[in-house]
Amino acid sequence: MTVEDPGIAAARLIGQLQSLRASAAGTSAEADGPAGSDFAALMRQYVNQVNQTQQQASNLAADFESGASDVQLLDVMVSMQRSRIAFEALVQVRNRFLSAYQEIMNMQV
Repeated sequence: MTVEDPGIAAARLIGQLQSLRASAAGTSAEADGPAGSDFAALMRQYVNQVNQTQQQASNLAADFESGASDVQLLDVMVSMQRSRIAFEALVQVRNRFLSAYQEIMNMQV
């Protein structure tokens, strides 16, 4: 485990806050690009992937229930667990994002 220098951590935090302030003011800070659109695109892509995983698991379960000979119970269970874990991860990302948003909104300017 590495310990980060408090001065470096503070400088990184100040840089992030300045970037947020600049984006809130409508100006562009010296950053890698439009972080808002990148985050939104990533979230949209991940939500679509989770949805697709859940649909595949549901289809596999329906095939097993209908008696398809090429579908085994193990495959159904693994697929269902993958979709559950993906959904839980998505919920955790959403919760962390909302927590960070609320923390930023509670900051005094």
